[in-house]
Amino acid sequence: MEEQAQTPFQAAVTPGITMGLAALAITYIAYFIDSSLLASGYFALVSLVIFFGLVIYFGTQYRKELGGFMSFGTAFNFSFISIVISGIISLVGMLLLFHVIDPSLPEVLADITFENSLKMMESFGQNPDSLPTEALDNIRAQSEGSFTLAGQIKNFGFGLIGYAIIALILAAILKKRDKSLDY
Repeated sequence: MEEQAQTPFQAAVTPGITMGLAALAITYIAYFIDSSLLASGYFALVSLVIFFGLVIYFGTQYRKELGGFMSFGTAFNFSFISIVISGIISLVGMLLLFHVIDPSLPEVLADITFENSLKMMESFGQNPDSLPTEALDNIRAQSEGSFTLAGQIKNFGFGLIGYAIIALILAAILKKRDKSLDY
């Protein structure tokens, strides 16, 4: 009897858990080295590259399991489900970090994010001192709000749109059509 291939959902569970745990490990290592790394754009870029690499690796493994070919839809489902599972695990880990392990960390990261926002404004030629205090207070409130429980959950919800876009890109990379079926 021939073994039945896993559905994209079944195949995505283990990679999603693995990627989520890897993301948590990277985040916690960065936290223990220097917590300000968590607000760094470089840290986000390195994490994204590792994340893309893992999805492509696991996706090619799943494609091999399917016989070497995978449709765009299957690749999208696999990628999106594994990214969402990873995101949920990361969300839980970040909530633990921000609200149990180090409750003062959100304030520190919010301050760093606020300062980075001001530096970015300066690099675009805007003098932050010329902004009204209400605008600066609004930027600070947004920085602080992104690290609260509600802010984290809201960011995850908006992140689902980003996850879908990333999954579309990864599906385009992972798909492989069986050209022998073309006539």
